[in-house]
Amino acid sequence: MVWVPQHQHHQNPTIPLLRSAAAGAMDRDGRPGWLPSLGFAFLSFNCGMAVYRSWPDTSSVAFVAVAYVALLLLFRCLHLLERAPPGRQGIKLAVWGLSTLLTLMFSSKVAAIMPPWAQLLVWAMGILTIVAGFYAFFLVRP
Repeated sequence: MVWVPQHQHHQNPTIPLLRSAAAGAMDRDGRPGWLPSLGFAFLSFNCGMAVYRSWPDTSSVAFVAVAYVALLLLFRCLHLLERAPPGRQGIKLAVWGLSTLLTLMFSSKVAAIMPPWAQLLVWAMGILTIVAGFYAFFLVRP
């Protein structure tokens, strides 16, 4: 949201740009606008290409498919959480669970190509992220 003092008599040229960027996020009916749709198209294309390039390796295809579905579910749950009344623990649990799944999945892939000392760092950061997310979602009272 952009705040412009009322005593300003000249028009700020960046305000229409900011409003049009914000309008790209959601339309008036609460459906995704062109910017999130473009992002999902890009994600879908990249996931399709990853599946195509790793087709003989079933574990890689499964990793891409699970990550793609988890991301779609996470974005849907985040959309529902933004519009839910306070105290909706089920949606919060779904968001935390999906983000935990993705953190563990990507940590395992990144740690697999690192030296042992960096593997410990990757796993420590991943676990710290999961614990901090749980703390922020379920233990801190607004």
